[in-house]
Amino acid sequence: MKQPMDVRELQRENIKTLKPYSTARDEFKGQASVYLDANENSFGSPLPADYNRYPDPLQLDLKDAISKIKGVPIENTFLGNGSDEAIDLLFRAFCNPGKDNVIILPPTYGMYEVSANINDVEVRKVNLTADFQLDLEMIAETIDANTKIIFICSPNNPTGNSLNRSDIETILANFKGLVVIDEAYINFAKQKTFIQELTEYANLVVLQTFSKAWGLAALRLGMAFSSTHVIDILNKVKPPYNINQATQDLALAALENVQQVNEWIKLTVSERDRLGNALSRLEKVRKVYPSDANFILAQIDDAHNIYNQLVEQGIIVRDRSKVILCNDCLRITVGTIEENNQLLTAIEKL
Repeated sequence: MKQPMDVRELQRENIKTLKPYSTARDEFKGQASVYLDANENSFGSPLPADYNRYPDPLQLDLKDAISKIKGVPIENTFLGNGSDEAIDLLFRAFCNPGKDNVIILPPTYGMYEVSANINDVEVRKVNLTADFQLDLEMIAETIDANTKIIFICSPNNPTGNSLNRSDIETILANFKGLVVIDEAYINFAKQKTFIQELTEYANLVVLQTFSKAWGLAALRLGMAFSSTHVIDILNKVKPPYNINQATQDLALAALENVQQVNEWIKLTVSERDRLGNALSRLEKVRKVYPSDANFILAQIDDAHNIYNQLVEQGIIVRDRSKVILCNDCLRITVGTIEENNQLLTAIEKL
């Protein structure tokens, strides 16, 4: 019988023996009338809300609210200062600098490589195929004994497409390290989230965010879902109070407006389809790639020049022309109906 993977063995030796910082809120968890334990300002804060007390280090109330929406237990949930914090902590907890490596799949989200470089971890790149899918054979050839993490972005940024689920499952079943699936754009996709598979794969980490569909990019709040062993390790190495109280309060309030968010998702998907169809009819546009995200990747004649001309009109898109496999491509976020019309009119007139 196949032995289940123990992901605790993947962590760095110094992290295994690390004694985490103990906060005042860790040592006393109950309710009291006089708090003189954390060297806070006892008189209050110069704001309408009382922000003089340190926040819950584990954000249990917020995680409980998220759990009711996502269907993931609190103990399988980590909250980070954006998904970028979770990405960085995965490197710091599981990758030995100068020794271990990770695999990324260009074109993809740029922070995986930046975070690897900051942590002195080798990056091995396996390009997606011409139709922006996983090259399983090349990934298998690239893995060695020191490969700790494979980062998979699905729906993918900047291409917009979802990666084949069966290919991802093949990697999950065969790779002995962590498989991180970044689902920042999953709310706009037909494909199901991988958080439903957490009980199947001990090495699965799913990243989601409040920055896209939830419209809370300014709050910097990201989610990581994984086995309790991985979550425990992330909680061990994170800064003590990594999610501030204002963010926790505002996110809790936002979670009460699920209906509004769902309406925006429907409108975004509808506008994505309309925008994609309209772009594909323009003479300058060579190809509009299928998208499961809240943006469209379009290959356009002289894309760099088109980008500059749009900037002059106060319309900002993203020039991805120099990214591997994205020659002459602009990445266009789906805007409001009015913004999309303005963009289409501008491109048509150029």
